[in-house]
Amino acid sequence: MKAMWSAAKAKISHRLATHLRIEPFRLRNESPMVSFTFDDIPKNAATTGAGILEDYDARGTFYVSGSLVGLASPNWEAVDAPDLIALHRKGHEIGCHTFSHKRTCDLDAATLAMEIEDNRRYLLSIDPCFKIENFAYPFGYGSFGRKHQLKAAFRSCRSIVPGVNNGTVDLQFLRAIPLIDQCIDRDEIERAMDETQNTNGWLIFYGHDVAEQPSPYGCSPALLSHALQAASRRQIRSLSMAEALLCARA
Repeated sequence: MKAMWSAAKAKISHRLATHLRIEPFRLRNESPMVSFTFDDIPKNAATTGAGILEDYDARGTFYVSGSLVGLASPNWEAVDAPDLIALHRKGHEIGCHTFSHKRTCDLDAATLAMEIEDNRRYLLSIDPCFKIENFAYPFGYGSFGRKHQLKAAFRSCRSIVPGVNNGTVDLQFLRAIPLIDQCIDRDEIERAMDETQNTNGWLIFYGHDVAEQPSPYGCSPALLSHALQAASRRQIRSLSMAEALLCARA
């Protein structure tokens, strides 16, 4: 019964977070944008994935849960601290998950504040030059009750609710599209890019590992390359979350 109530509460909180904005924001970007983001940070996302982005003169945002760094996973090898330092030095952005990778909808205000502080402290112990400005909801579950708190701590929060961001958006619940082989194909990427171009929007991709045989949550190098090529053909700028937000506020 307790588990059923917890699941129902999470769904309600997520639904409210999806549909109720606490502060609508009008995007002011002069041209369409795309951002490539990676969650939980498998090592091959920080190496293979980042390298492909760099081949297109693009930089990504990598959302880190400190408790997962160096931790073995059934799906991938995790990054270690030197991988994060290398990403930062190459111009990629280090973003924040909760430290323990817990869903925000399961946390009260005090516990969420502790999770954020623990993650900041951990990441800054690796490199005090990291700028931890943007957040992604672990497992994609938003929390309406925590939106005000997250707004005070971060410039943006990324969800996994699909869609292209354009016009007036919710910076505490930005929409994103999976760049995952099992969820999207090349034609769907092309259509998302067309919508982004036609609406002067901001397309955000999310994924995890980047491997020839990706996990159910990751993408192949070929799919990532195709998305970057599709953006390049349309002259859509590939920007990290932090870079895109600067353009959105111009």
